[in-house]
Amino acid sequence: MEIEVKSFDELSTKELYDLLQLRSEVFVVEQDCVYQDIDGKDQRALHILGREDGKLVAYARCFQAGDYFDEAAIGRVLVRENYRKLGYGHEITKASIKAIKTKYKADSIKISAQTYLVIFYESHGFKTIGDRYLEDGIPHIAMIRA
Repeated sequence: MEIEVKSFDELSTKELYDLLQLRSEVFVVEQDCVYQDIDGKDQRALHILGREDGKLVAYARCFQAGDYFDEAAIGRVLVRENYRKLGYGHEITKASIKAIKTKYKADSIKISAQTYLVIFYESHGFKTIGDRYLEDGIPHIAMIRA
């Protein structure tokens, strides 16, 4: 998988369309969760794009401290359904951590993880903090990587 890191202004119209379509496919349709994905935060985010043969198959967005949480943040992490089990989730997460360290010079990163992914994120150095909560009807927990 080839990975690119782009600011909002560096995204082409096609790249923006593709990432919004994939986010909708995974978070709205597949997870059967009606929520406002286009939240006005994409303009401040770094977009981590994972492609296989030119097709967007993995994605995440990253924020500097203060733009989403007090800490730097990673969100909207996903892998297209038929590309899971290939390790792309790990690759896009590692690339997101690296992008935050490189671009924002931050070591502390916070995420709002779906609870079924706690072990996955623990494998990347994240630790749970606080209590579980519902976000858009899906169980989540805050996690920090310091």
